[in-house]
Formats: sequence, structure tokens, C-alpha cells
Amino acid sequence: MLEKLKQDVCNVAKRAQQDGLCKHKSGNFSTRDPESGCVVITPTGVDRDLLTPDDMIVMDMNADVIENLSGLRPTSEALMHLMIYRQRPDAAAVVHTHSLYATACAVLNKPIPAIVYEIEHLGVTKARIPVAPYGRPGTAELADSVVDSCREADCFLLEKHGAVALDSRNIYEAFLKAAYVEELAELYHHVLTMNGWQEPASFTQDELQKWKYPSEIRLTEK
Repeated sequence: MLEKLKQDVCNVAKRAQQDGLCKHKSGNFSTRDPESGCVVITPTGVDRDLLTPDDMIVMDMNADVIENLSGLRPTSEALMHLMIYRQRPDAAAVVHTHSLYATACAVLNKPIPAIVYEIEHLGVTKARIPVAPYGRPGTAELADSVVDSCREADCFLLEKHGAVALDSRNIYEAFLKAAYVEELAELYHHVLTMNGWQEPASFTQDELQKWKYPSEIRLTEK
């Protein structure tokens, strides 16, 4: 069941490793079927290079496994994914990575401020990528810890853990957001280094909300 979504999740999981956002068995990925409400999610403890679409697990929102063709268990952080879907009914996909610079910020419990305007595309509401408080991986405590952060923004960090991105369209868009969080975190690191570890100026949420596509650009009907 949900074969297209299984392929999508598998593709993104492999790409995350290829692009350096996750290594080996770290991170996890899911997408939600809008019709059934079921979630397709990656398994626990499988190297990305070995993953196939049949390894993807289908769960319901009660954390019951509906289908696991390879006999694998879902990621231990499935409860976190399900909590995000409950808190964000608009979410179609969730990507959790352990990328280097974003995780460094997470270790320091350091939100990433709006140092460049492009952060506006990451669904922020307070001009920052927030940090969810620490919760032990694979626990209900971790799931509970993300409630406020996933309501605040489409992208956030997990204290001492990694990064999360969600999107209302599909898992490919969620992955692109996760990739940009890493790029933003790396940029923030370099700016701090160049600035003698002094915080740089950043945009306010009010300024970010003023962006509109330029009205001067007009499409000509054919």
C-alpha cells in the first residue's frame, strides 16, 4: 500500500546521506497520506545504502504498524513524527537530520536568528529557527518536547540532537528545508567567527512578513 509514498521516503532518505545531512543509520523520514491519514516512515537500524521502498513502514496515528513488508520496526523516533502531525494538521512530511552545523547549534541550545532574508521561506514566526528542549531520543518525552517548536516554525532544532523540517506539500520540499537549515547554520557559524563571536544584526519578523512577489513582473498570456 502507498507505494508512491514509500518510494518518495526511500529516495529522500538516500539523498540525505548522499548530501551529508545524515550518515549511516542516523536521522529518520516520513510522509503522511492525506486520504487514509496513515504515515509512511523509515525503519530503525538500516543503512541508507541498503534501503528499498519495501523497507518503509506504514503506521496509523495511534502508532500501530499497519504494514511492514520487510519485517522491520519503524524508527524509534516515530512518536516524534506522529506528534508533529497531530500538532500540525497541515504537515505532509517530516524530515529529521543530524547535519553537522545545525546539530552544533542544537548542542549549544542556540536558536539560529534571521541573518538572511531567505529564512522567511522556512515557516518561521519569530524570526529564528527555534530549539526544542532536550528529550531522550526514542521516548514520549522527546515527542512532547517538540510541541511548541513545531507550532512556531516549519524548521527547528532538537537540543543536543539534530534538526527537523516539515512541509505541507511533500517530503521533497521538507528535505529542501532541512538542507537550507544546515546551510543557514553553517553561514551563522562563519558569521560569528568573522565577527569575533559577536551576534550579527538580524531581521525582525515584521520585516520578513513584508516580502511579496514583485508586482512589476507581469506574465503575458499566450
